[in-house]
Amino acid sequence: MEYAMKRIVWVRGFVTVLLAWSAASLGAAERPNVIVILADDLGWADLPSYGNRFHETPALDRLAAEGMRFTQFYSGAVCSPTRSNLQSGRHEARYGITQHIPGHRRPFAKLIDPAVPLQLPLEVETLAERLGAAGYATGYFGKWHLGGEGFGPAEQGWKTALEVQKHLVPPQVSGSDGPRRTAAFLTEKAVAFLEEHRDEPFLLQVSHYAVHIPLSTTPELLEKYRKKEKVPGFPCLPEYAGLIEELDASVGDIVTAVDRLGLAEKTMIFFISDNGGLVHDQAGKVYTSNAPLRSEKGTLYEGGIRVPAIARMPGLVPAGAVCEVPAVTMDLPATFLDLAGASLTGHEPLDGVSLLPLLRDPRAAFARDTLFWHLPHYHHSSPASAIRKGDWKLIEFFEDGEVELYDLSSDVVESKNRAAKHPDKTAELREALGAWRTRIGARLPVPNPDHDPARAAEMKGGKGKRGDAE
Repeated sequence: MEYAMKRIVWVRGFVTVLLAWSAASLGAAERPNVIVILADDLGWADLPSYGNRFHETPALDRLAAEGMRFTQFYSGAVCSPTRSNLQSGRHEARYGITQHIPGHRRPFAKLIDPAVPLQLPLEVETLAERLGAAGYATGYFGKWHLGGEGFGPAEQGWKTALEVQKHLVPPQVSGSDGPRRTAAFLTEKAVAFLEEHRDEPFLLQVSHYAVHIPLSTTPELLEKYRKKEKVPGFPCLPEYAGLIEELDASVGDIVTAVDRLGLAEKTMIFFISDNGGLVHDQAGKVYTSNAPLRSEKGTLYEGGIRVPAIARMPGLVPAGAVCEVPAVTMDLPATFLDLAGASLTGHEPLDGVSLLPLLRDPRAAFARDTLFWHLPHYHHSSPASAIRKGDWKLIEFFEDGEVELYDLSSDVVESKNRAAKHPDKTAELREALGAWRTRIGARLPVPNPDHDPARAAEMKGGKGKRGDAE
């Protein structure tokens, strides 16, 4: 064991040297910057550029007009899984992080779902570690949710790191006389980081808490949206709309800073969400709608895993472009390493692929045609896995072994289960899904000896009793 650990350390050190040497061949002025702005629980249909007519997001509208909007971009099913694959470029099921950390349990359900590790392993080679080795300054501000003390962003390659959650930052953290709005506070930290590192290549991630529940916004925005005329077909929740406008203002200020510092043409800005929108909490309160997509966060239907994604880099990404090719958050590390001219080969192979060809031309040939998800937990659905190959998508539920097959080209709302009509395609995809789970060592639920149908919905752990925490 000691020999194996020493060998791992040696190999990682050797790879680090290679990355640094490779990047050094490019002048610092030639290496592009990367900014990732991550929203929390923002649904695919929440932005005006994706169809919402009640919310107001002028900065994100501008970002889409100046860059590329993805229509079929995917995340993990919930918070921590997405954050895991975004850091590692590898599928979260490899680490067992297939539910939010620490997860919650249903002790009397039909199945016992696998326990979720409490952190992303430190052995994981993160994007920040790889770009940091290539000479990049790295800064992380906001929600982490991949481990507690000793397992935070500072331990995973982020040289400047500040973790902040909730919608208000307490005075002892903000250094101000009273609480600060989190979105504005994170923006201030991000802009300061940009100004400090303007003359060297940098990787910046800003991880917002908006629009996670419990909702709150400024009195001014709350009043604005209470007075605004409601739009039929949309929930039009003032607190939700206000939070989205706070998020949008943060994006706008960061983009303005990039432009002011003369960094626009050498900076990739990528805006995404960590999962689909939370339509309702455990108490039944409605927050948003993912329509026309089916269902919500915590499921493997499109409403749970399809998210808004917008990229901007003038001179590389064509303005006003729309990309309809399926992509996933796991692809971003490979994309940014490719953009930086750094090696895609690390001590562990990436599962994601570079989107750089699509960012240059949304109609470019793209070989990857299969995506996988694994949610072996009770959340807003029962334990399941899913595969999308081309336009065909299959969901396999573990409680009863049932499968659902959808043709997303004609049924994006997933209303017509075609499994019975297409038994060959169903068998093909189910076999491929099972083989993938075996290949990556995905953890599976097991029968529950304490199963009680009358109590199966009872929840223990997490914060499910107060509403859906994650």
